[in-house]
Amino acid sequence: GLIGTALSRSLRGDGYQVTTLVRDPATRPDEVQWQPGSAELDPTVLTGADAVVCLSGANVGAKRWTDAYKQTLRTSRIDTVATIARALAAVGDGGPRTFVAASAVGYYGDAGEREIDESAGPGAGFLAQMCVEWEAATQPAEDADVRVTRLRTGIVLDRDADLIRRLRPVFLMGAGGRLGNGRQYLSWISLTDEVRAIRFLLDHDVPGSVNVTAPTPVRNAQFTAAFGAVLHRPAVLRVPGVALRIVLGELAQDALTGQRAIPAKLQAAGFEFRHPDVESALRAALR
Repeated sequence: GLIGTALSRSLRGDGYQVTTLVRDPATRPDEVQWQPGSAELDPTVLTGADAVVCLSGANVGAKRWTDAYKQTLRTSRIDTVATIARALAAVGDGGPRTFVAASAVGYYGDAGEREIDESAGPGAGFLAQMCVEWEAATQPAEDADVRVTRLRTGIVLDRDADLIRRLRPVFLMGAGGRLGNGRQYLSWISLTDEVRAIRFLLDHDVPGSVNVTAPTPVRNAQFTAAFGAVLHRPAVLRVPGVALRIVLGELAQDALTGQRAIPAKLQAAGFEFRHPDVESALRAALR
């Protein structure tokens, strides 16, 4: 995926050996085939590694949320993390002692206006419940005294990110604008800072769930205004909530709500953002 590819490139560029778990037959020396849905991962594959990073998950916005696709979203996350967690527990002291696993700020559900850090509880709805189970799937590794860090990531901004690829042509045509009333908060992070944050968390003892988001969440209206400004295009139109619900179905609820998540644990640990404001992140993503 987008984040995993960028992270692997960054680590390899600094001389680290990265082994990739793949579902198809391995075609390179640095690939290992596995079947996460069948809970199949030979624990000895992990022997000698310093850490395991799991970022898998089907694209939340790729399709309408039919019952079948919601099950795909769940299994691609929960089963994958659980398979790795059990393998980490099985390999014991000869295996990695650090497990960094993806989650999302969707854990908090619709948080409204309130600013939330990692101490906030889960929200309601499909995404929030999925994130609760996603994070709980790491438990076998924690029980085996592996340090587990769960990444509650926001919207990732990069030229190849799904959101940017979808919005850019719309804004270039002058048809960009806010969703619904535009007041819902968007927790975001640049791809550069996402990779830097993961590497920081690999090297620093910050266990538990961590908000991997920029320190300045913005409202949807602010985000679309900045997007238009960077592209030198207007952002004055509005997509009514009812239209989104017709087109997107249940997924529209996620687009019309949001989280004002703050990366309290990252900042307390000393992490510094390269793109702390949304305009600089968008300029990097759209240049």
